[in-house]
Amino acid sequence: MEWTEVNIYTATEAIELLTAKLMDIGVKGFAIKDAEDFNEFLENKNGQWDYIEEDLMQLSSCETCITVYLPGNSQGADMLSAIRSMLAEVRAADKEGRYGRLEAELSSIREEDWANNWKQYFKPITVGEKLIVKPSWEDLPETGGRKVLEIDPASSFGTGQHHTTRLCLELLEGCVSPGCHVLDLGCGSGILSIGAILLGAADAVAVDIDQNAAATAAENAGKNGISGDKYHTYYGNILDDEKLSSEIELPGGYDVITANIVADVLIAMKDHFLRYLKKGGTLIISGIIEERMEEVLSAVETVGFTRLRVSVKEGWAAAEFRL
Repeated sequence: MEWTEVNIYTATEAIELLTAKLMDIGVKGFAIKDAEDFNEFLENKNGQWDYIEEDLMQLSSCETCITVYLPGNSQGADMLSAIRSMLAEVRAADKEGRYGRLEAELSSIREEDWANNWKQYFKPITVGEKLIVKPSWEDLPETGGRKVLEIDPASSFGTGQHHTTRLCLELLEGCVSPGCHVLDLGCGSGILSIGAILLGAADAVAVDIDQNAAATAAENAGKNGISGDKYHTYYGNILDDEKLSSEIELPGGYDVITANIVADVLIAMKDHFLRYLKKGGTLIISGIIEERMEEVLSAVETVGFTRLRVSVKEGWAAAEFRL
């Protein structure tokens, strides 16, 4: 398998925070280049280091960078999108600008090449018992009676290939009822909320911190024949934007909320889940690495949710709660 190098430019103060968040996204390893760390080494080096090569000395003035390697397939594309959404969230919270520019850049490959190369791995897949997910460039002569969910993720998370997305869609099958109202927090490509409407929901509100993700979700809804009066998208951070938080409220509450994000954000959103969901409604959360599963699920239970089902697949977890 081919791998793509992604360089995340930041500052020394953010290294610990970002590496923890990268691990939550599923990144298992990274390389760190940091001038402060290297200069500390220079100050404390022992006498065995009489000569240091010029290339190495350049580290003394380099921009702090965390390097990760992503597989060149649809899951790698999902992870890159998740990384960029995470950086946007940290950037929005970094009011004092202490964490550097917080940008992810691909090395030795053009963005448009990356966007096209991974498409060869994105093939139609069946999910649960009722859906089949496909990209627009793939023909599908036979569906076996399943609903076709057409998704072009662009730069947004959510192709259905990643375990977190599939686990959510499988849980949605059992809790979406005809005419219900759905809220999709951290919507990415819109795959979960669009899937909910195809499964019978009356309408959906989709929210993402990334403006491009919200636009992509709206486009994907149209590709699935969902009209604008049934599908509404918003972008922004509901954790610190009360205007947006109020705007997406539904009188009486939503019947179903989905949130496929990362552990720390899910924990931070627990009170918002309570705020938006109607009594007796269903909450589905995912994007949780198995090592942090109990921490996240317990945090959600502290605000009044009852755990119903937990699904785990290859190190990732999703859970269904009732209020």
